[in-house]
Amino acid sequence: MSEKTTPVKKGRKNNFPNVQPLNVEPGDNSKYLRHAMATKNLPPIDISDVNQVRDRLEWYFDHCADYDMKPTVTGFCNSLGISRQTLMNWRTGTYRGDSHQEVILKAYGLLEELWENYMQNGKINPVSGIFLGKNNFGYQDKQEHVITPTKAEVEAVDPLVIEAKYAELPNE
Repeated sequence: MSEKTTPVKKGRKNNFPNVQPLNVEPGDNSKYLRHAMATKNLPPIDISDVNQVRDRLEWYFDHCADYDMKPTVTGFCNSLGISRQTLMNWRTGTYRGDSHQEVILKAYGLLEELWENYMQNGKINPVSGIFLGKNNFGYQDKQEHVITPTKAEVEAVDPLVIEAKYAELPNE
């Protein structure tokens, strides 16, 4: 009995039928590599100059549009020649908040809007999209419940009542 396989582009077989095949076309890896190299190999700018930062971000988004690439937080950082931590410091205003925060928030807002559109229109794998939302935009899928007793509830607990309840428990 042969195992059922799902065909993948260009006649390749998927030996893992429960895993969705990757949609990789010939030349995709070169396209992504060249795009990443273009952002990583840019000449440095004076990152203390908010106008140079703004211009470089404009270049990055234009470059992504020109080459039909989705912008990324890492590409954003690479184009500026900064780390993700520096970007987060600018974004939160803990460093250069007076000069850079507004520019970074606008550009980051553009990234988040694009991410939402990709998710809503099926342009990104949902699992990848959830990962990106949590790691890049602070989304969470947890609920927290904080229970705070009222003063009346706290006063109503008598130590003798608690002691009597423990006395009723079987000794094992």
